[in-house]
Amino acid sequence: MEPAVRIASLAKDHAGERALRGISLDIPDPCLFGIIGADGAGKSTLMNILATLTDADSGSVRALGRDLAEEFPAIRKDIGYMPQRFSLYQDLSVGENLDFFADIFGISGKAKADRMDHLLAFAGLQTFKNRRAGLLSGGMKQKLALACTLIHHPKLLLLDEPTVGVDPVARRDFWSMLKSLRADGITLVVSTPYMDEASLCDSLVLLHEGGILAQGPPAQLVAAYPFDLFRVEASPEARVTTLNYPGSQEPPPGFALVYPSGGSLHAAESLTASRRDGAAVTAEATSEIPGVQSEDRFRRLRSAIPQAHTVTRIEPALEDCFFALLSGRMRMGPKLPPDPAPAEAPPGGES
Repeated sequence: MEPAVRIASLAKDHAGERALRGISLDIPDPCLFGIIGADGAGKSTLMNILATLTDADSGSVRALGRDLAEEFPAIRKDIGYMPQRFSLYQDLSVGENLDFFADIFGISGKAKADRMDHLLAFAGLQTFKNRRAGLLSGGMKQKLALACTLIHHPKLLLLDEPTVGVDPVARRDFWSMLKSLRADGITLVVSTPYMDEASLCDSLVLLHEGGILAQGPPAQLVAAYPFDLFRVEASPEARVTTLNYPGSQEPPPGFALVYPSGGSLHAAESLTASRRDGAAVTAEATSEIPGVQSEDRFRRLRSAIPQAHTVTRIEPALEDCFFALLSGRMRMGPKLPPDPAPAEAPPGGES
């Protein structure tokens, strides 16, 4: 079966800057697919190309069995796109916004009434039907935007950071809606900066500087984490001293990474012999620091973080994989292709 989206060698420049560096990936159908990456990684550029809002410089995209460049008018009828910022009409009511989008897609009569009623119930907005969109909370605005995006029964939904600035309860409710759409057979492509949201996806791609660092199901990415990981509770001054070693940016001997996480520090220790041999790592606690496996490990942790008072062995999460991949200490995807050499100016004149 052909994937919902097939991207091949996709590249895009913005004002001479490489936004996408020839990326290739498949998005299954159906799937809840996540795109994660820091600002400037290329997430919005990729979303805009998939939504047919901008053209790629090179490469190709097939969406829903059609070539994006050649058949975009037909593809648009089956795509729903929700941009980062709330883009509906603030002075129109909830019902009027839905009515407007139904008219745009040629939905009328009983079909429109039934569709609007269904989407109001789906988004939990029945009691707010007559409220102006500008007076809704951030979470309800995003639910309304999603409802309007769904008015024409799209087969592919593109959502660009839809929950940024939304409170945690509303974010949870919004993702429950997305998972129900996935269960109905719709393919969703969602960019998000939140690791807890990314972990809810069926599969992920991590973009960095326009290239792919890693891709795959969240559990597969976490399972590939190559270090023994510890949570270190330490006095506040440790948060600076452990990240800025005098005269060097390298982590202390025996450790791949030390970084702040959730009010504590995470220390990623280099591979142990038992991990390299594929054997299980035992958890022998010392009397000095619970969860530390040996006296040698205890000394190295103390040397790295003198202010440590509690060290606990923990399992890595998606956020830990993200840090390891960005640091270059963990590799799963292809190396970023180099920028092409600038063209030479023709003889006798300016380029």
